[in-house]
Amino acid sequence: MNVLARQFDRATIIAFACILVLLCIGALAEPSFLSPKYLLQQLHVASFLGVVATGVMLVILLGHIDLSIPWTIGVGGMMATGATGFLGPELGVTLAVPFGIFCGACIGLINGLGVAYLRAPAMIFTLGMNAVAQGLMVWHTGGFAPQDRATPLMRELAVGQLVTGIPNPLLIWAVLGIATMFLLNRTSLGRKIYAIGNQERAVFLSGVDTRRVLLFCFVFSGACAAATGTLLAGWANRSYQAMGDPYLLPTIAAIILGGTNVLGGRGKYVGTVAGVILITILQSMLSVVQPQRFFADLGLDLPADTFRQVVFGVVIIAMLLLYGRQQLVR
Repeated sequence: MNVLARQFDRATIIAFACILVLLCIGALAEPSFLSPKYLLQQLHVASFLGVVATGVMLVILLGHIDLSIPWTIGVGGMMATGATGFLGPELGVTLAVPFGIFCGACIGLINGLGVAYLRAPAMIFTLGMNAVAQGLMVWHTGGFAPQDRATPLMRELAVGQLVTGIPNPLLIWAVLGIATMFLLNRTSLGRKIYAIGNQERAVFLSGVDTRRVLLFCFVFSGACAAATGTLLAGWANRSYQAMGDPYLLPTIAAIILGGTNVLGGRGKYVGTVAGVILITILQSMLSVVQPQRFFADLGLDLPADTFRQVVFGVVIIAMLLLYGRQQLVR
């Protein structure tokens, strides 16, 4: 109980309070907003974002960023659905999911080597890797939509229910989240991650090989992003180009909303869970309430997708000013 209580810091409590406020607003606009079926559906959708946010959170805790997420998701999905072409019909179907996750982990490995060993700025290097992954996938598909379909296992993982009433992606996110909480709170690696985020040079001088920690976190981030890609491909029964583009800003926004400091060294995984749920409900509420109609009355025609991107950008900037300035003051 004490461990659980320590997870709920001020930012996490605020995030959960905002969730309740959004649920109340959504219920006023649409009564079915609070129905158990609708809420379970939102958790199902949130699980995709939750898996990728788990990996990115570790990178942000180090004081770095992973901007290769969009096309790492795409690589995971397209390599999983195309595994039969690489590994053969029988082996490809069996190893589709591990193969897709492995390809994402390879992207994370290159990111980690560049940031940890070449000391390249994470923002620039991972953005470059995102462009490389995009180019490779366009070359792989010939510039057209992939013709491969999801395997039965991918479909089962994305839409099936191992436990009656609970979607499999939600179970996957729960298991991954519990493992991550154990890693951060109960292992020496978790303590090193927080310490590096606070003062990497001091940790290095104390004898810790900080490069290996950075490498692990970037590989983990790439694997989580690719896992999200395989789940999305199973959800849609196919992979497609730019399937990960809608996930970059919401992922960063969810992590920051949960109280993880953008400069590293501080953050609780429970806060990230709250941030993921908050972002998912915010997206749903924006679709139901459609506040962009207010701007249309003022002569500003903002499409729904554009308005959501504006909202996410404002959230990131606001939380950056709040948490970033607090860290600098200390």
